Amino acid sequence: MIAQIFSWALVVLLFAASLAILLTRDWRRSLAFLAIQYLGVFLLTQTHWTLSMAAVKLVTGWMVATILGITRTALDPELATSPDRSLPESRLFRILAAILLLLVVFSATTSLVDLLPGIGVPEVAGSLILMAMGLLHLGLTIQPLRVVIGLLTVLAGFEIIYAVVETSTLVAALLSVINLGLALVGAYLLTAGSDDLEAI
Repeated sequence: MIAQIFSWALVVLLFAASLAILLTRDWRRSLAFLAIQYLGVFLLTQTHWTLSMAAVKLVTGWMVATILGITRTALDPELATSPDRSLPESRLFRILAAILLLLVVFSATTSLVDLLPGIGVPEVAGSLILMAMGLLHLGLTIQPLRVVIGLLTVLAGFEIIYAVVETSTLVAALLSVINLGLALVGAYLLTAGSDDLEAI
């Protein structure tokens, strides 16, 4: 019973972190919430993986946030402060869209639990919440940093549900490499975007 309550608390944490990423306009806060999101992923996958394997997700996530943060800090402040080109910009719309996605997730959770034996309802709910919020994030922005954060959120949701199905160390390492690869691509896009602005 206590483990179930703890798992649902982690689901609430994942939703709150992904919603905060969606709502905030400050890149520092976005990366901080991304780090909190990876903490929730680590704690939720720890129920099915060993502590050392689950810790790989946490360390990788924090490395990803560090890579993106260092790259963003190194940019010229005048070039880096481009307006948030996302539609629509209303926070109320984003909150309502997130609540709508939350309702869709909870309606689809029970049917997915029946398809995947051995997985708990909180794990499925947390996984679907992150994938849905990541896709919503991708649909609302074109900024390189925010696009990479959206992709990382979708991948984090996939990792939660995949941790139940596969407990291979090699797969955990491969997922970590994919996360780091996305961070490096994001760092490249950030620097390439600043170079284009300098050329103008």
